Amino acid sequence: MSVLVYTENWDGKFKKLSFELVSYATGVAKMLNTIVTAVSIGKVEEGELIKLGNYGANKIISVYNEQLISLDSQTYTSVIAEISGKENASVIIISNNNTGKAIAPRLSVRLKAGVGSGVSRLPLTINPFTVYKRTFSGNAFAHLVIKSDVKILTLAQNSIDLIETPVNATIDNLNPTVDRSLLKTVVKDVQKQSDKILLTDADIVVSGGRGMKSPDNWPPLVELARLLGAATACSRPVSDEGWRPHEEHTGQTGKIIAPNLYIAVGISGATQHLAGISSSKYIVAINIDKDAPIFEAAQYGIIGDAMKVLPKLIEAVKEIKK
Repeated sequence: MSVLVYTENWDGKFKKLSFELVSYATGVAKMLNTIVTAVSIGKVEEGELIKLGNYGANKIISVYNEQLISLDSQTYTSVIAEISGKENASVIIISNNNTGKAIAPRLSVRLKAGVGSGVSRLPLTINPFTVYKRTFSGNAFAHLVIKSDVKILTLAQNSIDLIETPVNATIDNLNPTVDRSLLKTVVKDVQKQSDKILLTDADIVVSGGRGMKSPDNWPPLVELARLLGAATACSRPVSDEGWRPHEEHTGQTGKIIAPNLYIAVGISGATQHLAGISSSKYIVAINIDKDAPIFEAAQYGIIGDAMKVLPKLIEAVKEIKK
């Protein structure tokens, strides 16, 4: 029996997300008194793979096949399911991102496995296997009991701390036979933004709403984000108005994020928006309306005009960074 964890890589490199998954899998494995097997698909150098062992992966299976260079959810599901059977995995852990949301349901059908999606803590109990997850747009939580022999958990990003538990990991290389009939995804072109921090990777996010009043008022917000090494985001009305690009839209119908720090500038805090950012560790709200709902979700609040508060924040950050 083992705990299997699928670790994504980006251009052959692991990000914090992958190490979070292994840290979480190590915690689950300790509860089950078993080992952690990490699966990596794609071309990843041995020096990068061995980093997974720093967080408790006892065994690393490196899967490489030229037909698996681009993510195809059906093919990846087939590969992970096959490895799961060989490793006798009782728990499979995947990220609760777009990739995980595409793979987990398919794995569930193949393996007749129950799914706990968006979990944010270690299981409460092993027998029965009970997991904790947020529900109702983060306004409540649920204890979900999974009774199937194989359990699939998708982990909410930034929901646990990285815990280094170094082990001497072994690396097995695997070149599986790929069923060509499953290959449906064709990548024709790749365009990358190299000058921006991705929302899903950012530890700090500075976000603006209609309280910014005009797209012309955005430069101070962008400057604050630059000084903090943060990503920029916005509420849906802002992206709908064309003030900011749609890929910056956070909320129930946009990107679901969980940074360590979320600074909401001129955002009222509608339920749909809070659903996308409620898992942030700390929320700082800046709003001229003292009754804005965002203050109920925020740990820290500033009541004031964003156009007056932002310059003072920028000045303070510059002073600290001298």
